[in-house]
Amino acid sequence: MELIYTFFISFFLVFLSELGDKTQLLVLSFSTKDRAKNILLGVAIGTFFSHGIAIIFGSKLGSLANESFRYYLELFTYISFILFGILGFIPEKEKTNNTKSSFLQKITNIKINYIFIIAISIIIGELGDKTFLASLGLGVQYPSCKIPLILGSIMGMVLSNSFALLFGRLLGNKFNPKFVKILSNILFLAFGTIGLIALILN
Repeated sequence: MELIYTFFISFFLVFLSELGDKTQLLVLSFSTKDRAKNILLGVAIGTFFSHGIAIIFGSKLGSLANESFRYYLELFTYISFILFGILGFIPEKEKTNNTKSSFLQKITNIKINYIFIIAISIIIGELGDKTFLASLGLGVQYPSCKIPLILGSIMGMVLSNSFALLFGRLLGNKFNPKFVKILSNILFLAFGTIGLIALILN
């Protein structure tokens, strides 16, 4: 049962967080350059390496025998989730000199196999991002569920970017991006709060 739960919590966290995110917009920029299946394969490979590494590293920390260390690690994880949710409600200022974004733009213009380019772009774009840190936190909390967490993360990214490729205009017209962002923030707040309460009560 825990394996199914961890798959779906990983899937939904990543799926909702990626809707309208910078990496999804990056994938949209590739939509006219290659076939959808190649783009999504690149997304899957990039997610496997970025989120997969975060989950594996988190699970290594979470499986340490020191109970006191694990307690504070989980406490930090849940507080981080709550902070992600709160910070998500704060409007972001436009950044004109975003080094990562300009670097990603340069990568998209390189004439190499697009599967490889997209995978590299996803790895760089996700590094230190909210979903990357969330994957790290999930690995800490569920150290014995690495595979379902990684699979959930990959499926969430692929499905989210499938919508970007196939229904980008429709989604833009039918769904308010602010609503999706609010839903994602609420999920982070709920998951962090429930986990924090359970940790304190145990």
